[in-house]
Amino acid sequence: MKYNFDFLNIFTNEDIEINLDEPMNKHTSFKIGGKADVYCEVKTKKALAELICLCKKNEIPYFIIGKGSNLLISDNGIRGIVIRLGGEFSEMSLTENGLISCGSGAALASVCSYALKNSLSGLEFAWGIPGTVGGAAYMNAGAYGGEMKDIVEAVSYIDENGIIKSFKRDELNFSYRRSVFTDKEYIVTDVLFKLENKSQSEIREKMDELMGKRKSKQPLEYPSAGSTFKRPEGYFAAALIEECGLKGASVGGAEVSEKHSGFIINKNNATCEDVKNLIAYVKKEVYKQKGVELHCEVKFIGT
Repeated sequence: MKYNFDFLNIFTNEDIEINLDEPMNKHTSFKIGGKADVYCEVKTKKALAELICLCKKNEIPYFIIGKGSNLLISDNGIRGIVIRLGGEFSEMSLTENGLISCGSGAALASVCSYALKNSLSGLEFAWGIPGTVGGAAYMNAGAYGGEMKDIVEAVSYIDENGIIKSFKRDELNFSYRRSVFTDKEYIVTDVLFKLENKSQSEIREKMDELMGKRKSKQPLEYPSAGSTFKRPEGYFAAALIEECGLKGASVGGAEVSEKHSGFIINKNNATCEDVKNLIAYVKKEVYKQKGVELHCEVKFIGT
């Protein structure tokens, strides 16, 4: 379907930076994906709320992405508008009562560094997770014994009517890789972190330790979307995949990593279809051999 995007002309470059027919392989950690009709970097909350309302009014689909670290985008691209949050969404500050307030478009790595600089501990587990704060809060990201639910104090968001609201910690309904946002059309705009005071040397030591583990165990040298599957209750996805003899299995340019079988990597110019077919094959084999159903952690977007 062909959409009319003339309504975007009301925005200035100070509000939104607009690119047409943008190759999405430039904007995902998988390095896979066709062109988006429109790719926008939105710089203010006011512009975001207005853009969302106009998209709905004109019946144009829109998709919010962060760093593209948990996405698989169709080889045929995306019809509609892709929205990346920049500008004020990347800002960070320390509140009077010692909380870190940051925009949802801020990179997790930047927030971890900011916490270290201010001698605040609790985000060390996120050091090395290649995503944004908004995406992390949205899916309750976690690693090495830590999760967003442990440190998020509040989250501000734009609701389906373009109104800015907020949830406190006990309203966020965090669970494994889920939150109150998972099944809603809300857009995360800001996240408030409550961390603990600790010496910079202790924080740095923990960050270095966890980064060392990532580098030794994960195939960071290849494009991927991180862990491909959610952890099945009572099992580890990577262990099940390895026990089924699937380590190194491939379809086209996509491969189950030899280094960590929980990762599907783009080893040799993989297409979206390569990855989807390999995911389907792994799920089928694990269910056939182990009777365990794997659920994909990676989000698919496109036609």
